[in-house]
Parts: sequence; C-alpha cells; structure tokens
Amino acid sequence: MNHYDLEKGGSSSSTSNSIYHRNNNNNNNHITPSDSTPFSIKEKHQDTNFIQDDDELFLREEDEESDVDGSVNEIKRGLKARHVSMIALGGTIGTGLFISTGSTLADAGPVLALISFLFMTTIAFSVTQSLGEMATLIPVSGSFAQFVTRWISKSAGAANGWLYWFSWAITFALELSVVGQVIEYWTDAVPLAAWISIFFVIITIFNFFPVKFYGEVEFWVASIKVIAVFGWIIYALCMVCGAGKTGPVGFRYWRNGYAWGDGILVSDTGTKRFLGWLSSLINAAFTFQGTELTGISAGESANPRRTVPRAIKKVLFRILIFYVLCMFFIGLLVPYNDPKLTGGSYTSNSPFIVAMNNSGTKVLPHIFNAVIVSTIISAANSNVYCGSRIVYGLAEAGVAPKFFLKTNRGGVPYFAVALTASFGALGYLAVSESGENAFTWLLNISSTAGLICWGFISASHIRFIKVLKRRGISRDSLPYKAMFMPVAAYYACFFIFLITLIQGFQAFFNGFSVTDFFTAYISVIFFVVLWIGFQIFFHGFSTSWKDYFVPLEDCDIDSGVREVDEMEWENTEPRNLWEKFWDVVA
Repeated sequence: MNHYDLEKGGSSSSTSNSIYHRNNNNNNNHITPSDSTPFSIKEKHQDTNFIQDDDELFLREEDEESDVDGSVNEIKRGLKARHVSMIALGGTIGTGLFISTGSTLADAGPVLALISFLFMTTIAFSVTQSLGEMATLIPVSGSFAQFVTRWISKSAGAANGWLYWFSWAITFALELSVVGQVIEYWTDAVPLAAWISIFFVIITIFNFFPVKFYGEVEFWVASIKVIAVFGWIIYALCMVCGAGKTGPVGFRYWRNGYAWGDGILVSDTGTKRFLGWLSSLINAAFTFQGTELTGISAGESANPRRTVPRAIKKVLFRILIFYVLCMFFIGLLVPYNDPKLTGGSYTSNSPFIVAMNNSGTKVLPHIFNAVIVSTIISAANSNVYCGSRIVYGLAEAGVAPKFFLKTNRGGVPYFAVALTASFGALGYLAVSESGENAFTWLLNISSTAGLICWGFISASHIRFIKVLKRRGISRDSLPYKAMFMPVAAYYACFFIFLITLIQGFQAFFNGFSVTDFFTAYISVIFFVVLWIGFQIFFHGFSTSWKDYFVPLEDCDIDSGVREVDEMEWENTEPRNLWEKFWDVVA
C-alpha cells in the first residue's frame, strides 16, 4: 500500500518512499508536498475511494454525494468545543454514577470504594491521554477502532470495534431498562413497558437529526447534570459539617471498622475485604466508562486539532471532581450497611437519594430524581450516538459492510444508528420477574466489553509510539503529546486486561455457577469468537505471522492526516462574558 509518510524535518524515511513532509516551522501542523509530488496539495485525489493492499481495505477519500454501491457520504464536523467537552463529561454521567455506586459502597465500604475510584482514575486518565494523542493527529470517526485495525491487526480491529459497539448498544438497553423504574419513584400508574417504549422511540428518532442538533441538546442536558452534581457536592459538604438533622457527620461512618466494609464470600476478614474491593472495581469501571468519548467524537469535531486536546487536558480534573469527590462524600454520608442501599426501587437505592433522606431533606430527593431521569435519557442518547459512529468507523476501515457508510443529508449514518438503536429492545427484559438480574447482566456485559476496548486503546498507542520511533518522528512534533508515555500506556494495558480476566471470580466460590461465569465473561468469549471469525474471514487459515500482527513498517499513520491539515478552520475569539465562560469551561 502506498502511504503518506510523516517525516521529521523532511528527512528520508527508512520504511517507505515519502511524497509528503511534515512542516514543523512555527508550530504549524501542515503537510507540504515534496519535489516529487505529482499534484498540488489542494487538489483532491479521487481516482478511487479506496486503497487496497491484498485483502485490506482502507478508506482514502470520500465524495460528498453518494449511492450505496460505490461512493459514500461524509459525516459532518458539526460539533463545537463546548459540545465535545460536554459529550465527554455529561454523556458519561448516568446510571453508573447515580445508581451503581450504591453497590460499590455496599461491597467495599467507603474507604475501599474510594480507593477503587482513585485506581480507576489513573487508568481512565492514561487511556484518554493515549487516545487524545492519536485522535488529534488522525481525527477519524470511530477513532480507536480504526487505530487497532491499522496498527495491530485487521481481525483484532474488527473484533475490538464490534465489541466496543456492542458495549454501547447494551448500555443503551440498560439505560432504557432503568428510566421507567426511576419514574416509578413518583407513580406506577404507567406500565414500565410503556415508559421503555416512549423513550426508545424518542431517542431513536432524535439520533437521525444532524449532529449539530445532537450536540446542542446534549450540551444543555449535560449542563443540567453537571450543575446538579456540583450542587449535590455543595449540599453534601453542608450536611457533613452539620446542616442536616444528623448534626455534624464528619467521618462518623469511617470509625470503628466501618471504613472497610464487611467484605464478601469468605470468613477471613482480610480476604473478604479484599474480595469486596475487587468486586467494586467492575462497578467503578462501568461508572468511568465513556470518558474516552472525546476521542470518539473527533471525527465530527470542528477543528479537532484544537478542540480535542483542550477537552483531553481537562479529563483528569473532571474525573476527580465529578466521580472521586462524589464517592468521597457518599462514603461520609451513607453507611455501607444502610438497608436502603438494597431492595426497593432504583431511585431509592441511589446513594445520592439515600444521603438526602438520611439528612432529613424533604423536597430535594424529588428534584434530584428529576435530574436522574434527565441524566439517564442523556446517557442513552450518547449511547446511540457513540455506537453508530463506531459502526461507521468500522465501515471506513473496511471491517463492516459498506452500506453503514451511507449518510443522510445531515451527515448522519442512518443504517448505523438503526442497528445500534435496535438493541434498545433488550431493555424490555426489565419487565420480566427477574428484572433486577437483567440489570446486573447488562451492567457486567457492558463493563467488561468497555474494559477490553480500553485495553486495546492503550495497546494501539504503544504500537503508535513504536511506529513513530521507527520512522524517526519525534512525539514533540505531534499536535498533542500525551503525558507520562509510554509508561502510562503499559501500566493501563496491564491492569485493564488483568481486571478483565479476574473480575468473574465470584462464579468460582461456593460451587461453580455457570450463570455467573457467562455473565462475567460473555464479553470476553464474544471478543475471542469475533477475532477468530474475522481472522478466518480475512486470511483463511494462514500461518503467516503478518496476517496476525501488522508489521511496524506496514502500519498506516498517514491516512486521514493530510485531509485535516488541508482544512482551514475559523477560530473565533469569545466576544462576550458568556462565550468567555464556555471557552474556559469547554
């Protein structure tokens, strides 16, 4: 395959014949044609839409007009900086934070639950840093799904991409299964299936609108969530200091052994507490899942070289404020053995609501319940958006049917949206008698699938760094340079796959449980089956190691770079106080 190479300082590459050089003067990230360039840099090279190497198919250029058999449409770059910022933050504040944190506290106790969140913070920070460096240079839709295909193997990329899509499709079903039960906090006059149907239809239809509408609505709904979480943190601080009926709480629920919880499964104190902490990790992983959305939305970001790095740089602070600080105050206000954390409706089990009821606040739980409803709807909306763009990215990389590249006039990949939204029908599992078990199954499947995909983001970044080193390209010349690399990428990759392998340990206690085993490892099994299937589909039963792992010299870090560098972005400075505020926040 003929690739466009990025070379530092215009020196010759040792890996392939370059026709482009990276111009690093004055920090301008543009590619300028070398003397051998056969056509102008502003000229669209459209002899073909695809470049084919053996059986590999990579998208090269996209025409604006299209039909199913041949060309494809393009998605639109309609997301502004504040949209990208809120999608990354607000879109991930959902069921994981407001509901599943209760089981995290019950299993591990306040201190160990906080440690779980801090540990996952380090992993999430590393993953987003890795994705930020890659997606800023190559801002394509679906981003890391294409990166795995380019730099690890086509079969692994296809399996990983479809698994990641699967995690978001399942999460969409999970959000739908919960939203009606949250509304039942006020009334049960409307059947649960009706609430699922209402929001199923509304969210699906909305995702067929152009991305700018999605970005704007998501921005305002996510803003409500962010303000609500900020408000709850201030409220929690006041309650801890004595504003509630319980008086000054302080560290009351951290004393006399209550800090560590009872633990699970065994009788030995140290072992059962460790197992409780281990169990809390999978819930923490689900809560943090989605922090990588900044990189996923790069393909539809206006000026991704500017908006994506700015959003990535603030991920750590947002995680610490919105996740870790919330977990800290939950542990102060709610004892881990509070009976209200188990049984009852999903809203009454929320540690946020439990804290308010324990403090004697009468009206606020109803207000916060409304926030939780809007939160779940917003998160479900993000699920469909993210999942559909992953499918679109897979089709771009040649590992999904080409008709998924088909978009409407608004740049929405409607076949991809329809496929992702269809999995919302699994939300009707909540109507069955074992509805609570259905929630647990969906949560575990989604969490494990998300963890596997996080691991491949770090693995892709490790390969990306090696490709740059082989070509003699300094990471200092990239539009965005990730922090603490490559050590952080190795750290995240190791612990992510370790947690993935051991997270189903409860299936082996008190006799082997087939149900618990498949609930914990169905995503792992699904990935292995996908990988083997795609390997056979693409390469048959080949014994060549190149068909299992892309050699460094064949790794494509060029496609998609030139097109973005050629674009001219209009960077308008904030004109008033309101715009200055969002310029800082976003």
